Amino acid sequence: MTTQVFNLPDLGEGLTEADLVTWLVEEGQTIAVDQPIAEVETAKALVEVPSPYEGTVLTLHGKPGETLHVGNPLITVGGPSDTPQSADQTSQPADQPGALSYREEEQAGIEVPEDTTDGSSGSVLIGYGTSAPAASGRTRARKRASQTTSTTAPSPNGTGTKTTAPRVISPLVRQLAKRHNINISQLAGSGPHGVILRADVQAAIEQSSAPVAPVAPAPTAQPDKAPGPAEAFEAPSGLNISERIPVKGMRKMVAQQMVRSRSQIPEATAWLDLDVTELVDLRARLKAQSPETAPSLLALIARFTTAALRRYPVMNSRIIETDDGQEIIYFDGINLGLAAQTDRGLVVPAIEHAEQLSARELTVEINDLVTKARNGQCTPTELTRGTFTLNNYGVFGTDGAAAIINAPEVAILGVGRIMDRPWVVDGEIKVRKVTELTLSFDHRVTDGGTASAFLTAVAHAMQHPVSALADL
Repeated sequence: MTTQVFNLPDLGEGLTEADLVTWLVEEGQTIAVDQPIAEVETAKALVEVPSPYEGTVLTLHGKPGETLHVGNPLITVGGPSDTPQSADQTSQPADQPGALSYREEEQAGIEVPEDTTDGSSGSVLIGYGTSAPAASGRTRARKRASQTTSTTAPSPNGTGTKTTAPRVISPLVRQLAKRHNINISQLAGSGPHGVILRADVQAAIEQSSAPVAPVAPAPTAQPDKAPGPAEAFEAPSGLNISERIPVKGMRKMVAQQMVRSRSQIPEATAWLDLDVTELVDLRARLKAQSPETAPSLLALIARFTTAALRRYPVMNSRIIETDDGQEIIYFDGINLGLAAQTDRGLVVPAIEHAEQLSARELTVEINDLVTKARNGQCTPTELTRGTFTLNNYGVFGTDGAAAIINAPEVAILGVGRIMDRPWVVDGEIKVRKVTELTLSFDHRVTDGGTASAFLTAVAHAMQHPVSALADL
């Protein structure tokens, strides 16, 4: 009997581990080359891992929720006549058509072209998941796999049960379903392409006829009862613990990044209020003239930000450690990062060479990039290439915030909500559209004078947008 052991591949960017979110196959199931077999969550993205082998799944190495290390066994695949019980888990991988090319592509980090002759390869970006175009190829690969392989696994009572992997992007949605004993494979997703959303799980919870787990009795009711695992006592608060959530994956990466920034960067913060009535009016006129292509307010602010960064390039630099000490390096271009809140945590995907784009082009890029980030489709490169970050926390109703710098960048610019406030115009008090800009900067690299000059340059452009756009 010949078996192939597929180890968890290098997922790129120096990542050495990943959390197993769910298996997309079962032991005893027949799979094809490039068929997605598991969803894993790294510190930077949610990734579908395809199989380099075809055959029968003999062993799944790991359970959902476990942390897997790169290079350790992920799945064991045997021939069509093999069964899970006959698998020799100590066998070494054998060469097989498709396996060698997979390994080469995995190491190179390139995209596997779609082979329309044998249907053995979908458009899958090895190690990184996919972007939007690649996602359609991955869907085609999954469809072909389901058409060319009969995924009917024997059940304990001897009857066949057809298994299909539920389309769940967010691990939080999967966790919510697991917590309430909801079988997500029986849900119909209302999201794009049938993706199961939080609302779908919540609706199933409300409609579920399963009995609700009994609430733990108060200590006074049964004083002699020792608390169970879910009722562990936390001494400082004097309360029972209702839930434990491990800090891992994206949340772990965000926590490490924040600690790194606070511990290594001596940051300072400057802020100012400004009247953006003209900017709001300009955007309204542009939208009335061209509703489909009008630039967004955030894109206009991004355009003014890149213009100010070209005038003050030190705000777009970074400090690095060398054998001889430290150096400040400057860049020939601006990769503008955009702080985006997602179900998996805060991420900062960046637009490459944002200084070369118009406000209309920035609108398209911002919408595409934020959508990819929320769907967990951004590559590690997109999440780490930023040289300056723009944070629009005003969408959450926040007036201002002393944002933490996205190390190793030098600064982060925050934009608060736009609101009606009394403002003095030509000696008279009028109601104007006012917002607050906040700049946090690395005091090792720049001083308050330069940082304030950059901040006021962005503010002046936002206050007088027509004049500023004429100079860009």
